Amino acid sequence: MAIYSISDLAKLSGVKAHTIRAWEQRHGIIIPKRTKSNIRYYEDADLKELLNVALLNKNGFRISKIADMSEEEKAMHIAEVSSVNYEYDTQLDALTISMIELDEFKFNHIIDTNIQQQGFERTMLEVIYPFLDKLAALWFTGSVNTLQERFVSNLIRAKLIGATDRLERQTRDTHPTYLLFLPQGEQQELSLLFLHYLLRARGLQSIYMGNDISLADLKGNNKVLQPDFVFTIISETFVGQPVNNYLDRLSEIFSTATLLVSGYQIAAQGIQRKERLVPLNGLKETLDFIEANRNVSEKGHRFNEPPG
Repeated sequence: MAIYSISDLAKLSGVKAHTIRAWEQRHGIIIPKRTKSNIRYYEDADLKELLNVALLNKNGFRISKIADMSEEEKAMHIAEVSSVNYEYDTQLDALTISMIELDEFKFNHIIDTNIQQQGFERTMLEVIYPFLDKLAALWFTGSVNTLQERFVSNLIRAKLIGATDRLERQTRDTHPTYLLFLPQGEQQELSLLFLHYLLRARGLQSIYMGNDISLADLKGNNKVLQPDFVFTIISETFVGQPVNNYLDRLSEIFSTATLLVSGYQIAAQGIQRKERLVPLNGLKETLDFIEANRNVSEKGHRFNEPPG
């Protein structure tokens, strides 16, 4: 059982601490427990209740009316709000509730409904990515535990793999081939899977190697793979050590390919663009580069610069 402070509740729900106290005192929304030294704390049930109340309140229900609702009435209204309201905050709140409750059905229902309404790519960009940003902030402050984080990550991972599998496979050689992988120690798999989907959705060849890939594995298969572009993310590794040495070795392995590199360490270490090495700052720059090089397929080519 997790224990939360009022500050934790405020971060998770988006409701200010003084408002939470007012709801407690005036409406009995939640009642804090107290330690022997009289320090107030909250449990999982309190957090779930506050998240549900906050979601209804943000969608027009007066707090006094919510306080008078039965649990069944609240559940009914929450289901209605989550299904029909596509406001940014409502979606994030509903996903947060399903994460805290470890409710796979509710989480999938919210995501699937968004996909039906606005497509997979927009759902990833406008719903899932903002939710993951919120999750990362909560994880950093200790408001979300490992089980909750992995629960969400695995569900999103399954969505990405399923959406990619449903795309028509390209068999033509008229477009460049991208090789995607993560070095040993990197954990940015969801970002890599999404890029794999985006490439396939644009009719481009993409070879997804996954995470925990060593240079020895790549070297042993480079003659078979022969990609035009090699993409990787370096954020959590090479902290306090130069990443350039690794990139030089990677460039030697794929001597005719252009390396596309992204991630925190690439920016932090000031990696500069040079022949066959392109640092990319985020998804937009990556997609701009891909669009500018859709028809480049000749080995040893010079890549095209994105417009602007």
